Amino acid sequence: MGEKIAATQFTRADRTRYRQKVRHCVDVFERMLRESQFDSDRPMTGLEIELNLVDDAGDPTMRNAEVLGAIANPDIQTELGQFNIEFNVPPQTLSGTSLVKLEETLRGNLNHAEASARGVGAKLMMIGILPTLMNEHLSIDALTANPRYKLLNEQIFAARGEDICLTIDGDERLHTGSDSIAPEAACTSVQCHLQVSPETFPAYWNAAQAIAGVQMAMGANSPFLFGRQLWRETRIALFDQATDTRSEELKEQGVRPRVWFGERWITSVSDLLEENVHYFPALLPICSEEDPLQMLESGAVPSLAELRLHNGTVYRWNRPVYDVVGDLPHLRVENRVLPAGPTVVDMLANAALYYGLVKVLAEDERPVWSRMSFTVAKENFHAGAKRGIEARMFWPGLGDVPASELVLRQLLPMAADGLSRLGVDSAVSDRLLGVVEQRCLTYRNGAEWQVETVRRLEAEQNLSRPDALRRMTLGYTEHMHSNEPVHTWPVG
Repeated sequence: MGEKIAATQFTRADRTRYRQKVRHCVDVFERMLRESQFDSDRPMTGLEIELNLVDDAGDPTMRNAEVLGAIANPDIQTELGQFNIEFNVPPQTLSGTSLVKLEETLRGNLNHAEASARGVGAKLMMIGILPTLMNEHLSIDALTANPRYKLLNEQIFAARGEDICLTIDGDERLHTGSDSIAPEAACTSVQCHLQVSPETFPAYWNAAQAIAGVQMAMGANSPFLFGRQLWRETRIALFDQATDTRSEELKEQGVRPRVWFGERWITSVSDLLEENVHYFPALLPICSEEDPLQMLESGAVPSLAELRLHNGTVYRWNRPVYDVVGDLPHLRVENRVLPAGPTVVDMLANAALYYGLVKVLAEDERPVWSRMSFTVAKENFHAGAKRGIEARMFWPGLGDVPASELVLRQLLPMAADGLSRLGVDSAVSDRLLGVVEQRCLTYRNGAEWQVETVRRLEAEQNLSRPDALRRMTLGYTEHMHSNEPVHTWPVG
């Protein structure tokens, strides 16, 4: 998202050429699937963590350029909003005690980043949606000064032809509008990457889709937006609406949204890329000089730049990623479901649950997607986003059950088995999955802690909603640095 692109104006000819180039890239990619050697010997993983910047009062501060200058770490970059930054974790294996080393590295880098940010009057906050964020913070001036973001904003609004309407019905109701994509910057997430072979990609993607509802239920951490208590993971609804290129008429015609769960199980990674080409017009029709077929026939590995750019503007919750490292192409499943926070250990617990489950489900002789309709998986996803750890969802063999019961009875043992197959040390696995287990037993994840804390501050200290949100936010930032999992945090 943060790749720099020069400001430009697009012509009809640009769009035609780009469409042809994307389709050409798909043809070359299909040939590569048949003929090329993809790097997939080891199950490499990586993380991207998006963070908010706040001031001493807990309000968003538009200072990412100053903060990044102070941090001076190339792995930490800008994001869409001036109150956002993103930390990119280099790929690594999961085996042994790698997750312990990853936790130590993350905490060390984040502590350094926090100290640097404080030097310029800012603090870091890992949370799905910043509770103190209000509509007035999200004007077009809040966008990071990167031409790509300006272009993206212009193209989304050119496609829509009208302002964005945000309507979310949850415990309370939000109805407002925006004349820019700045509300998208309110959504901060953790993206889990898993490198897989072309042959196993469909199974891993299907498995990731099947457990997306469970991920939502266990990891929800975004219950407030613009002062309203909405879904437990409001980020899902907000991101969906804030990047929607469809007018009301196009919605009625059944045009697909660019933030998309999908509509079917797949049998090849090509299914997803072909859907992207067939269903979604270009947002950023920028062509490179590379001829991918000529590159391939010369023995080189094409970057498929247009296909990758187009793929990056279709915001699937589980997205296919093609990349080239060290002259070897590879494929990744990018899991975009989880919110940031509350702590490093909470995020790694969420990641451990995900990696363990998809490993087992992808290798199952009778896959879960053969016993559950895609529509049910989508319903589970939205149930988890709306109700969090209190959600009910369907699972084959169990029927309609509480999410916490599903995880305790069936999915935690399955995840432990999957992590064992990945070579993760049992003590590491037990610790991280134990965090998820305790969330189920206490019925408390990040979203529940936020809601319970605000309710108590309002009821017992007679604080207004804005004051309660600010007090809760400041308390959250203190607990976040303790690295004690959120189910242990005191309420109030």
